Amino acid sequence: MTNFNYSIFDPPIFLLMSFPMEDTTNIWISLLLCLIYILSILGNILILHIIKTDNHLREPMYLLLSMLAATDLGLSLSTSPTVLSVFWFNYRKIHFYPCMIQLFFIQTLCSIESAILVGMAFDRYVAICNPLRYNSILQTTIAKVGLVAIIRGVILMFPQPFLLKRLPYCGNDALSHAFCYHPDIMKLACADITINNKYGMVVVLSSYPFDIFFILLSYVMILKTVWSKARDTGSWKALNTCVSHLCVVLLFYIPLIGLTLAHRYGQRDSILLLVMMGGVFLVVPPALNPVVYSMKTKQIRNAIRKQFCAKKTENFNSNHD
Repeated sequence: MTNFNYSIFDPPIFLLMSFPMEDTTNIWISLLLCLIYILSILGNILILHIIKTDNHLREPMYLLLSMLAATDLGLSLSTSPTVLSVFWFNYRKIHFYPCMIQLFFIQTLCSIESAILVGMAFDRYVAICNPLRYNSILQTTIAKVGLVAIIRGVILMFPQPFLLKRLPYCGNDALSHAFCYHPDIMKLACADITINNKYGMVVVLSSYPFDIFFILLSYVMILKTVWSKARDTGSWKALNTCVSHLCVVLLFYIPLIGLTLAHRYGQRDSILLLVMMGGVFLVVPPALNPVVYSMKTKQIRNAIRKQFCAKKTENFNSNHD
């Protein structure tokens, strides 16, 4: 009973983890992380700005891309305060309630991103398999995709902080990451975590496997359609528009599956593996997604080039007035 009261009225302070390496190595890692966060924040803001200001990018595909960029921006802003404070200033303490807020936003945004990737797969399916009805189908669907993604993420993740709050924490208070993550925190409790464990499994099994299934199903239908029109070069060109989406899907799900397996089957003392998997999952994809779409999508490249050319022209004219 004492431990239970301790959990409610005197919540613990957790210790965030950095790479267990020499100081010189950590300095280089800190610089790399800072550059990645700058790339992520500026890249996603640029994508949002380009889609908002360019009238040619009003198609459903680019509206979904703007949702993805907004989600990635949210992930970067959610993790950067603790990650950079750990690696730059070696400040590792985080109080329980800020930790729960960060946990909720991280896991909700991950769920939202997964749902958006499903929406993007459906977008490519309609664009290739039913191009004549593309706008009529997708124009009324995009807002619903975003709304359903947000509602699902909030409903699934909302109970997790409260399930963690009811647990007593005593003894070891060191986390495995530089951010708060549900499977990591519940292992620190000195009480039965069966409910937390089962609910965590329900969250994972009721979202990500279904999302992966629908993405795979979309691409099976796409390949079937393209194969049936093997002589139609336009279908193969349309298939090239899927490359960016496939890259983003792999960037998201491979680290997610790796991090999940590392927490479920890995050893608690393999700190380096957990820190690396967590960093790859939450830091790298939000930074690379804008790069992938900027390099692989001609319309985005042209819009970015147009924006920079307009800026140069404006600056040139202002300097010669």
